[in-house]
Amino acid sequence: MNHDIIIESELEEEIPFAPLLKNVITFALEAEGVGTPCEVDVLLTDDESIHQINLEQRDIDRATDVLSFPMFEYVPGEPPVDDRDADPATGRTPLGDMVISLERCRAQAKEFGHSEERELCYLAVHSVLHLLGYDHMDEGPQKAQMRGREEAILNELGITRE
Repeated sequence: MNHDIIIESELEEEIPFAPLLKNVITFALEAEGVGTPCEVDVLLTDDESIHQINLEQRDIDRATDVLSFPMFEYVPGEPPVDDRDADPATGRTPLGDMVISLERCRAQAKEFGHSEERELCYLAVHSVLHLLGYDHMDEGPQKAQMRGREEAILNELGITRE
């Protein structure tokens, strides 16, 4: 499938892991059965910027690791399979935006004892699932469903916690 993964950065450094990020997002979309070309916009930033976005968009006054802003409301396990929601100009379905704090990503990788690449991949898969309707606001079945899909996708990619 020819998805368009657009990665931008507010950071002065070169965009790290961009090819890996594009591959992981594309793989997650395929693993979820997305049957139509999609667009996902990714912004890499720092804690200060994601804090501001979190405050403005969600009224939560703190930094976080990743934010997801879906364009449509999908049901988990029922991804877009046709061009019903596609942008007529591009022919792609705009799934939405993800914002990742690389600063938080690096800190969490260190805290959890794995690589920055693994943490970034986890955050990207997590966000893709949010764009496709998954949620984890409860501590019950929704969270278990989402965590199960995250682990399955990362395992299929060979990205483990080690």
